[in-house]
Amino acid sequence: MDLIQQVNKKRLPKHLAIIMDGNGRWAKQKGFLRAIGHENGTKSVRVTVETCAKLGVENLTLYAFSTENWKRPKLEVDTLMRLLVSSLKKEIATLKENNIKLNAIGNLGALPKKVLLELNDVIEETKENTRMTLTLALSYGSRDELLNAVKEISSKVKNNIISEESIDESVVNAHLYTQNLPDVDLLIRTSGEQRISNFLLWQIAYAELCFIDVLWPDFSQEHLVKALIEYQNRERRFGKTSEQLS
Repeated sequence: MDLIQQVNKKRLPKHLAIIMDGNGRWAKQKGFLRAIGHENGTKSVRVTVETCAKLGVENLTLYAFSTENWKRPKLEVDTLMRLLVSSLKKEIATLKENNIKLNAIGNLGALPKKVLLELNDVIEETKENTRMTLTLALSYGSRDELLNAVKEISSKVKNNIISEESIDESVVNAHLYTQNLPDVDLLIRTSGEQRISNFLLWQIAYAELCFIDVLWPDFSQEHLVKALIEYQNRERRFGKTSEQLS
């Protein structure tokens, strides 16, 4: 049986998040500039997005650029920004063809104007698509997100817009960048590193974690499918016992 046919489409994660790690190390191992690693990483993005859409994953979030990534050498940051613009231009046809809606989260105002314009254009052109929501985390940091939420909620309490007693998880959710997305069910990180790296800290509270020892440019459909099958073979208890679930 083809591996992809082993995936139970009725038990897919409603929200899959991926930390795409290892582009730079992939390039270094091959004696290339880091930029070549990022360029090859876009191929894995395409395969992942198309496979998720084909299988029926409703929400896919990719960690594309963190707030900490601004500290990298200027040449690498500039290369990443150029790649982002060119990728958005090239992939808009694929997004439309696959009925995929593009979304973005993070401190988007920190992005270069050209990147932000291109990003907003693609978001606008795909906003009616319904098959899958692809979210790019750009200039994103979960601690910043949570701090912003605390400040906004505090301001509303101070101005009597909401009461302190009414604050619950749903109120916090409503003030996060991901307010229109469900909690993450499965988080994948490539490259063998086993860290969360300030990514969706609130949203992954009960997510299954899958760390894969392959650098992102080498991440294939097979790696993705195996991770989904592993996820489906796990027991998700959400604090309950196995007996309570049966």
